Amino acid sequence: MKILLSNDDGYLAPGLNVLAAHLSKIAEITVVAPERNRSGASNSLTLDRPLSVKQAANGFFYVNGTPTDCVHIALTGLMQEMPDMVISGINDGANMGDDTIYSGTVAAATEGYLLGIPSFAISMSQHQALHFETAAKIVVDLVQQYNHSEFTEPTLLNINVPDVPFEAIKGKKITRLGKRHKAEPVIQLQTPRGETVYWVGAAGQPNDGGEGTDFHAVAEGYVSISPIQVDLTKHSQIATLQQWLQSKQ
Repeated sequence: MKILLSNDDGYLAPGLNVLAAHLSKIAEITVVAPERNRSGASNSLTLDRPLSVKQAANGFFYVNGTPTDCVHIALTGLMQEMPDMVISGINDGANMGDDTIYSGTVAAATEGYLLGIPSFAISMSQHQALHFETAAKIVVDLVQQYNHSEFTEPTLLNINVPDVPFEAIKGKKITRLGKRHKAEPVIQLQTPRGETVYWVGAAGQPNDGGEGTDFHAVAEGYVSISPIQVDLTKHSQIATLQQWLQSKQ
């Protein structure tokens, strides 16, 4: 089995290194990750300049671009054979609910999915996580389980793991994405030159975080597994908009 690994925390991130060490025991892995932290890059591609790919002493490839750049380059030119799976992570921090829209971790997995490859995005439940080993063991288990499944089309899974020892995990739950409250206000600061600069405020607390959501599962000590998709069309409004358009003519 061949697996492409990427992330958005950069090729030196501990989560990526722990995951690579575990997955290399069951698969042939190729790591292509950003040269630095690109959290929040979402699905952006770099189109205004060329990108460079370099290889670290441990064999990891790193790119001076976004997580999506990394997976796109890997799958459309760098790798000699297409992998059986794309895995992104392990992210140092949660990617639940609305986070998935901005997440570079999820974006890297999404790029694999868009190119027809089963893809997983893996995140810890909090920043400065201590138990990446827990998530790595969960991923190995899920990869092996997925290989014995009978999915008829590629799957895109967003997986969030409580930051606890492996023995403390209560189980796994299939969940839907919850929703957050409005983000905290931006933080304004003055530079020594008197210029006003802004830090984006913290994400809002869960708003829709009840039973069945990713927020609820993780809070209860379960691994959250959410199947996600890329179709942004609001199909329920098509007929209404057609009538609206006809009424204007």
